[in-house]
Amino acid sequence: QVQLVESGGGLVQAGGSLRLSCAVSGLTFSRFDMGWFRQAPGKEREFVAMMKWRSGDEYYADSVKGRFTISRDNARNTVYLQMNILKPEDTAVYYCVADNRAIVGGTFDYWGQGTQVTVSS
Repeated sequence: QVQLVESGGGLVQAGGSLRLSCAVSGLTFSRFDMGWFRQAPGKEREFVAMMKWRSGDEYYADSVKGRFTISRDNARNTVYLQMNILKPEDTAVYYCVADNRAIVGGTFDYWGQGTQVTVSS
């Protein structure tokens, strides 16, 4: 059974930082593309970042480029999202995602339950 469990969300002031973690089990983590999506209240779910397992290439939404960084630890089966210079518009539920052949703008096979990030102004 595949499980993706996010942690690290919370309440932070604008300009602050948070690091989200996602612990993955039930799949060969090192061979999966990993990513993050988010969904703000009343809005559609949107892509945030992803990392390709083979190349290590990283992709980001324009809205977070330069502020967020995705990374992974294959020994720990964990993917991270370091979020800096947070803005109120970053407030959303953040979802960890996995796919063995992801494309930017495409769908992912596996999703976590999400973790809430709230940025106060």
